[in-house]
Amino acid sequence: MKKKILKILEEIVKKNNTDIDEIKLEEIMYGLESVYLTFEKIIFILLISILLGIFKEVILFMLIYNIIRFTSFGAHAKNSIVCLIISSITFLGFPLLSMNIIMSNYIKIILGIICIIIFLIYAPADTEKRPIISKKRRLTYKVCTTLIGALYIILSIYIKDNYLDNVFIFSLILQSIMLLPITYKLLGVSYNNYKNYKIDG
Repeated sequence: MKKKILKILEEIVKKNNTDIDEIKLEEIMYGLESVYLTFEKIIFILLISILLGIFKEVILFMLIYNIIRFTSFGAHAKNSIVCLIISSITFLGFPLLSMNIIMSNYIKIILGIICIIIFLIYAPADTEKRPIISKKRRLTYKVCTTLIGALYIILSIYIKDNYLDNVFIFSLILQSIMLLPITYKLLGVSYNNYKNYKIDG
């Protein structure tokens, strides 16, 4: 199914860009394949969440988590199967944990501060395919990530909804894990990829 859909998309790209070279075509097809795999993964997770009766909770966790992920980036699995397994465990497991755990404000603050420290040290964490070469961009992402993290801690304390409180904290914990060098090592992917390039402003 995937090959057929990507083949159709490739033909559409060629038809609408007759002067496109092979390198550019490969780049476009790689992007389209990534979108396809992401869409496929999300559909699978949401179907499982419906069976478990936690569809709304999973949607909410995905939304809140991806906001902090957007500015801090982090590790990606080397292949789609590993990615699907890890994504399924995290996006189904953390909502279930959030529904069944009660944390005091002191615990939330301590966990939140640990996450903020990790953000200050390691964010943003790039990938081999998406190195963040610009110092200015890296600093901007670090500041944004830290501010979002601080906001999440505040919201987790003042919003009087146990599930939502936990989602903010668990989003920080999950993203902190995805930034650590040990996570990159376990996934077999390279870390600090921007160092392989000439640094610009």
